[in-house]
Amino acid sequence: MVANFGSIAVTTSETFERLGPNSQSPIAACADHAGNSLPPDLALGIGDDVLDQHVAVDLGVRELSQCLAGNHNIPVHVAKVSRLVVDLHRREDDPAVMPKTSDGIAIPGNDAGRLEDRLARFHRPYHAGLENFIEDTEPELFLALHSFTPRLKTSGEKRPWEVGLLYNNDDRAARHAIRLFKNMGFTVGDNEPYSGKQFNATMDRHAETRRIPYLTIEVRQDLVTSAQGQSEWADRIAQVARQTLAALKAN
Repeated sequence: MVANFGSIAVTTSETFERLGPNSQSPIAACADHAGNSLPPDLALGIGDDVLDQHVAVDLGVRELSQCLAGNHNIPVHVAKVSRLVVDLHRREDDPAVMPKTSDGIAIPGNDAGRLEDRLARFHRPYHAGLENFIEDTEPELFLALHSFTPRLKTSGEKRPWEVGLLYNNDDRAARHAIRLFKNMGFTVGDNEPYSGKQFNATMDRHAETRRIPYLTIEVRQDLVTSAQGQSEWADRIAQVARQTLAALKAN
């Protein structure tokens, strides 16, 4: 059963909310692409249906975050705004931080003149809030939660992995987690479906600079679109995270 999460959110803003305990925790998490909100004063020039597609949100990740917070007492810093408004998992100087297109879908409302406002209104408050979150929770292991589409429309290439672990320079935790997920019987991507050498902005900024071991976990979205899948994957992620932390402490 998935817990009742009505009272979990302890801090909320236009850009993010915190789920779970508002206290120190050995394991904490963030979810940069969990939200699909579009503030009513913004017009992106896209259909409403696009906000429910993978280009706008990591499907299933907000619910996965709720399960981790409610069932496993792991606090999570969760994005509320869609990645089509501004991509919180990109550096400010990345050309894709305010995407013009995504998987073949044009976003005409994202013209260059709006970039500074988007950064000031959403990107910077999200990351300032995440810095405060890390200071409050003081995690010994930090998780970044994502989901990925089984197939990109633009390439048509299938992605066979059920779960991927991404990392840049610090692979201490990822090496343990890759082994643990494989031992569970899953097809695991080692820096797949894309490489953390290129796509690791949040963990580079908030974990690697602090030398906090981290796991960037990408679950294939078709596995976390149902309540059962979300609960089961939260159980697996919590188990792997705790075993990874134990292994790190033992070394």
